[in-house]
Amino acid sequence: MRIVGGEFKGRRLKTCEGPGYRPATHKVREAIFSMLQARGMDWRGARVVDMFAGSGSLGVECLSRGAELAWFVEKNKKAAGIIRSNLKELGVTGNQYKVFTKDLFSVLSKSPDIPFDLGFIDPPYGKNLLLPALEKALENNWFAQGAFILAEVEAQVHAPTEGPLSALNLLTDREYGQTRILLWRN
Repeated sequence: MRIVGGEFKGRRLKTCEGPGYRPATHKVREAIFSMLQARGMDWRGARVVDMFAGSGSLGVECLSRGAELAWFVEKNKKAAGIIRSNLKELGVTGNQYKVFTKDLFSVLSKSPDIPFDLGFIDPPYGKNLLLPALEKALENNWFAQGAFILAEVEAQVHAPTEGPLSALNLLTDREYGQTRILLWRN
């Protein structure tokens, strides 16, 4: 897999293989970053959290574009190790990222010191984890006012609107083959 844009454009990322891992395709990553750019995402100084990070490609793309900080939450030790290895190979300094090898819900149970400007939620398909992850993140103030929240889910999943999610503004709901991209603004 290659990085789509920014400082590391064209550089390769190692990925993890196994059940539940499906790194975002080049086409989907291009679409995601085009959507964010078109809606005014300012990468300089941005704080990003990549939940269910897998390969970490979305968070790495943000760092490549100038994000100040990216947190990666991936409970699989092998996948988390690959994220760390990729960041080291790219020369990303340790103060620009954190990799959590923990269950996402244990990480989300505490509020971050400073909320994030962009959150990616890419849960494993078929587990119905989007709504619980969004609710827990909103409950514990993980997103700054005006933050973007982007979910990559299977095509048949529709944008949840219940409870605290009614405060989010759904900006985009698009299908790319078997993938649906949902983009909200907090």
